[in-house]
Amino acid sequence: MGTKSEENLKEAFAGESQANRKYLAFAKKANEEGFSQVAKLFRAAAEAETVHAHNHLRALKGIKSTKENLQEAIGGETHEFKSMYPGMMEAAKSEKNDAAFQTFHFANEVEKIHASLYSKALENIGKNELVDYYVCPYCGNTVEKAAPDKCPICGAPGKSFIKIA
Repeated sequence: MGTKSEENLKEAFAGESQANRKYLAFAKKANEEGFSQVAKLFRAAAEAETVHAHNHLRALKGIKSTKENLQEAIGGETHEFKSMYPGMMEAAKSEKNDAAFQTFHFANEVEKIHASLYSKALENIGKNELVDYYVCPYCGNTVEKAAPDKCPICGAPGKSFIKIA
């Protein structure tokens, strides 16, 4: 266990990170309901929360070399698909919570892909190969080079995939 300040930084990082994601979801909903000004405010606050989260992570010395960051990312993604999500899926199944099961299943499948992509990036570090990535807006499936005709995880049409800049 770290110092009280380190524990506080970890808690603040988690809270600011969650606020960022929540506010972006709120902005999307506000836009859908025609409240573009409120959406803009949510996006502005989300960006500020990102600044806070990054500051907290820096204070924790949580950002290392790219090679170390890739290794940490591989470990995190692997933990999620091997340990975290299977238990969550089992609980959702036993509780007959289909929505929870589906979102955990989608995430579990995609975390395997992320771990693989990070491993590939680690192997190729320094080669500076240019590869495009596309993300399914429904399940998060992440693919290289081109979007598929149909998402193999959730069945969404490939044309809905988002190209990452």
